Amino acid sequence: MTVQTLDFPIEKTSNSRLNEVDFNNIAFGKIYSDHMFTADYTDGEWKNCKIEPFKNIELSPAISALHYGQAIFEGMKAYRSQSEEKVLLFRPDKNFERFNLSAERICMPTIPEEIFINGLKELVNVDRNWVPNQPSCALYIRPYMFATDAFIGLKPSETYKFIIFTSPVGSYYAEPVRVKIENHYSRACVGGTGAAKFAGNYAASMYPAKLAQEQGYHQLIWTDAYEHKYIEEAGTMNLMFVLGDTLLTAPASDTILHGVTRRSIIELAKEKGMKVEERPILVQEVIEGLQQGTLKEAFGAGTAATVAHIAQINHKGTDYLLPAVENREFSNWVLQQLSNLQRGIQEDNRGWIHKL
Repeated sequence: MTVQTLDFPIEKTSNSRLNEVDFNNIAFGKIYSDHMFTADYTDGEWKNCKIEPFKNIELSPAISALHYGQAIFEGMKAYRSQSEEKVLLFRPDKNFERFNLSAERICMPTIPEEIFINGLKELVNVDRNWVPNQPSCALYIRPYMFATDAFIGLKPSETYKFIIFTSPVGSYYAEPVRVKIENHYSRACVGGTGAAKFAGNYAASMYPAKLAQEQGYHQLIWTDAYEHKYIEEAGTMNLMFVLGDTLLTAPASDTILHGVTRRSIIELAKEKGMKVEERPILVQEVIEGLQQGTLKEAFGAGTAATVAHIAQINHKGTDYLLPAVENREFSNWVLQQLSNLQRGIQEDNRGWIHKL
């Protein structure tokens, strides 16, 4: 991928917080690196691109993002190479593409590739010492955009702010997850915003997820909004199943997020020679697979957790246990493949890794 060079000012902090961090005990999403990249959209163009110290931002109480929800984001990670002194990014071009798809769906301006990619890479390079070297740790990268018009009339904003900040993180889940199939609430519907990384999607999912957590489950398996007959996503992850000798996942659509990890797993599975089916998955066939022992593996796929093994699935009051994680052939293999690529242990011959 060729990206036009973009020059912008870099103001480095005079008071780094790096020495305050215990990299052997990192909570997910609570520690932030020293700098952030910012840009403003005004008068129909992106301006004021810069890297500056991480800080609070001053906003009008009337900004339209707070009233009408025009806000989108992305999530990706930077990894410390285990074989050379490099920082590695995993498929940032795919996150850039999805960010602009989200922007179009939420009626926001797209952002040029040279701003998104160059801003991201330069920011990570400035804060490269924040990239953890510990196993299962990485530097989480959060690009996001929100509307900034100080106007409470209902219309798309004419001004926006784009920010990227980073956060050293450990594991998202400390153990295999217990999930519950949702039969009442819905995450997304056909024609809705399910395929966008839109802030409102996540806000709407919190209440039913809270109810499930009160019952002892980590996350929900979302089903279709009309009949609750088909499997869609799980929390912040795409879902995958190994049924017999086949890897199953729901097709990417306007109700399902087009996950970068999902796409990568599908490509690796096909290279391995595994049978892959991207198709609607009936809840009933998953339950029958659990009852008959033909459902060998179930896992979530996403940036935060990479591969999150599912230990237990609840459906209409009945808990079904899955085979022990250590006996799962495909999900353990693909997690190792992704980890080896992301950390430079395995040679990248696909153009997925960007070295800094």
